[in-house]
Amino acid sequence: MTWHVTLGEDSYDAACESFAWNVPPDFNAATDLVGKHSDGDRPALFQAYPDGRRETYTFDDLDRRSNAVANALESMGVDRADRVAVVVPQKPENVLTHLACWKRGAISLPLSVLFGDDALRYRLRDSEARVAVVDAAQWETIRAVAPDCPALEHVLVVDADPAAARVGEADVRTFEGAVDGRSSEYETVETDADTPAIIMYTSGSTGDPKGVLHTHDVWVGHCPAFSMYFERDVRGDTVYWTPADWAWIGALGDLVFPAWHYGRPVVGYPMGSFDPETAFEIAAEFDVTNAFVPPTAIRMLMTVDEPTERYDLSLEAICSGGEPLTSEILEWADEELSGTVINELYGQTEANLLVTNCRDWFPARPGSMGKPVPGHDVAVIDPDSGDPVEPGEIGEIAVRRGDDPVIFESYWNAPEKTAAVTLEDGPGGGVWHRTGDLAERDSAEETSADPREATSASRDEDGYIWFVSRDDDLIITSGYRVAPREVEEAILEHAAVEQVGVVGIPDETRGEIIKAVVQPVAGETGSDELRTEIRDHVRETVAAYEYPREIEFVDELPTTTTGKIRRTELI
Repeated sequence: MTWHVTLGEDSYDAACESFAWNVPPDFNAATDLVGKHSDGDRPALFQAYPDGRRETYTFDDLDRRSNAVANALESMGVDRADRVAVVVPQKPENVLTHLACWKRGAISLPLSVLFGDDALRYRLRDSEARVAVVDAAQWETIRAVAPDCPALEHVLVVDADPAAARVGEADVRTFEGAVDGRSSEYETVETDADTPAIIMYTSGSTGDPKGVLHTHDVWVGHCPAFSMYFERDVRGDTVYWTPADWAWIGALGDLVFPAWHYGRPVVGYPMGSFDPETAFEIAAEFDVTNAFVPPTAIRMLMTVDEPTERYDLSLEAICSGGEPLTSEILEWADEELSGTVINELYGQTEANLLVTNCRDWFPARPGSMGKPVPGHDVAVIDPDSGDPVEPGEIGEIAVRRGDDPVIFESYWNAPEKTAAVTLEDGPGGGVWHRTGDLAERDSAEETSADPREATSASRDEDGYIWFVSRDDDLIITSGYRVAPREVEEAILEHAAVEQVGVVGIPDETRGEIIKAVVQPVAGETGSDELRTEIRDHVRETVAAYEYPREIEFVDELPTTTTGKIRRTELI
């Protein structure tokens, strides 16, 4: 099978008008991403490590190695629709496990290596994962939470000997020990575009984090935007890299899997904390042409003097999202990266890459996310009536479900939550997904209410969409989406804390940082020691990126007459 998504039209309008989803029958994500390219020595993964090791994997290598992993999973009793957690950074074992799950018909579950005990425990329990593939750095966390996860039967540890036969109800082995010696032949089970493939968890902005279930065609759904923000040059001699955690849809969906759909190599490097000098070194060493880099990381790259003089860069295009790109960032790329294009994009875990820019089709406007991507019927609607808003008005971003493969199937075991974001009769009819994100339609005259009739080159100010905010209290810091509630619950576990309110406050580098306003219990006084204890506790129980960088102590938190915290007064 050699089918791939194309955007060969000469104009944005023509692409919107002619595009159709033609996903083949009997579709399988692993076959699409590696199997169809495995007939030669084409490189798929340039794997680098901080200790200097370098490895190259061809598509054939990944195909055969993931077959062995699939055989290992089958020997453990993993069956169709069973969940397999992947808690591994940018290493081959991460993507091999995903591919093996899809060949087996199982559902993979990417989880961040930054998660603390509580965050990891919740997701493993909620998904009822039967197997967890974990990096050595996460072994102690798994050891702590596994006894509370009765469905967990097997733990495979990457790059370490755990020196333990069991943890909780699960048996423990090294990943290599479970896979080595297994056959590299495997008959992929029958699947189609609608077969469940992956669950990714939201940040939990309203209640507990929600498991977002996607089907096998989800990565195909990312390809039109991928083609746009990389300026429709996604094959040729392109090489792709992102510093983003391979647990997030922004890394897997915005870069890794679409690149493999087109048969192009990606770079893997478990960097840990982002370092701009290392980023430039990686880009230069592997001749990276296209990258996904969050805005916070871009701002850190901007601190490096004369990058094109110091590094032999091949960068042609960078995509970025999660925070608006300022004119300063666009100008820096043009001046300091020899005209490298930076294109903003928009999406969410439930429906990713709905809007983006493409300089080959229309000019970017600083602060705008771009225009709706061909194949996605996007509208900005009145949150109450569901009708499209007028140009210049703020409304909620919505997308028609139809046959759009990028839209999630449902929230895991939460039909009522799925119903809450579903609009049964949206603009023009049909079922629509409501994103919960607020945006403004371009205020230029003659903007079409139908995104498929959006702007031509002669009317380039029409059709753009401008992100305004979430319609909840979500904090976006360094590209991560953080729910205040989860941080507040962790802080309230400290014996010295009576009440707490968590908000995001503006930050030049990170977009926002997390601020906690803490009311100590009677008899306790705020101190630097208490600040340190609170930060450490959040890092250990929730996630390393969710700790409050700023902590203020107050005698009493401001509240409404019904007892709710006035968050606007905490900033």
